[in-house]
Amino acid sequence: MITAIVLINLEADSIPEAAQAIADLDGVTEVYSCAGDVDLIATVRVKAHEDLADLVPGRIGKVDGVLDTVTHIAFRSYSRADTDSAFEIGVEGV
Repeated sequence: MITAIVLINLEADSIPEAAQAIADLDGVTEVYSCAGDVDLIATVRVKAHEDLADLVPGRIGKVDGVLDTVTHIAFRSYSRADTDSAFEIGVEGV
């Protein structure tokens, strides 16, 4: 599974509608509106690089109001939640 973080800049008046449209796309797991250099940050998870190539420019980039995207592909997760859940595999009643 490929995980990527997509930074998205939008036309200011389209943020709520664009955020929901992006969140509704297959492969998009989370969308956050945020302060800073970008308007939205989306987390995506797909099976193959080809799927990522289809999702970001092919679908996210075509949502009304999207001006540009920057995609960062994740190599490894260091999340405490991921580490904790790995040790719970096979443990019942936790």
